[in-house]
Amino acid sequence: MNRNNALGEFLRARRELVSPGELGLPAGPRRRVAGLRREEVALLAGVSNDYYVRLEQGRERHPSPQVADALAQALALDEEAAAHLRRLAAAGGRRRPAAVPERVGTNLPLMMAAWPATPAVVLGRRLNVLAANTLGRALFDGHLHGDDLARLVFLDPDARRFYPDWERVAVNTVGGLRAATGDGGDDPALTATIEELSARSAAFRALWARHDIRQKTRETKRFRHRLVGELTLTYEALTVNSDPGQQLVVYQAEPGSPSEQALALLGSLAADRVRVSE
Repeated sequence: MNRNNALGEFLRARRELVSPGELGLPAGPRRRVAGLRREEVALLAGVSNDYYVRLEQGRERHPSPQVADALAQALALDEEAAAHLRRLAAAGGRRRPAAVPERVGTNLPLMMAAWPATPAVVLGRRLNVLAANTLGRALFDGHLHGDDLARLVFLDPDARRFYPDWERVAVNTVGGLRAATGDGGDDPALTATIEELSARSAAFRALWARHDIRQKTRETKRFRHRLVGELTLTYEALTVNSDPGQQLVVYQAEPGSPSEQALALLGSLAADRVRVSE
């Protein structure tokens, strides 16, 4: 991950993903690039080709908000990706401050503890579990990387069994990490996570190269839990305003569903384990 040219890397990767036909441009028999040419992006964005080349090469790092918006439109970016591009453009060549250490305040754990029937976790910038209630911990228990969801997805040997829709989970996980690189300051722990996943997982490397942006919001996710079997849960991801970069993720099952029954069983098993350990 080249922090010195994050904007240029993003522009190049997204340019290569856009099909000329999507924007009404002729493919042409002599086209040698899969996506758009640099000069095509420049034309669509209303900037000179030389200026756009400087952006990709990192010789120009601070386009105006108007140019950033024009580039987002030229590259057919969705709102999340466009917002990420604007953050990279605003950062420009300025030195980034060190990221604030991730600590969970006392209120969140107390609040989550009051939800014994609802799994809840607090995730950090690199999707590591900073805090969880008993049921939230039980949901991811039994895995090599149960306290680090990015490593769980790409490095745990049973990840594809645990996540029946592993491909979609993998895309969203990488997109979440990619979004985190555009926020806050330099984070050695986040950089180390990305470097380790890149070195050890070919699937991660391929997805990381796309520069997709995904941030947890609301989604239905399936799990195959080792103790209670199939679970289909809807989660809500809420930003923690007092600690930028942290997310409170709360999972719920459909009322009256088999997943609700399985979740209740998991809660009972987890509570029994807590009582035995006390």
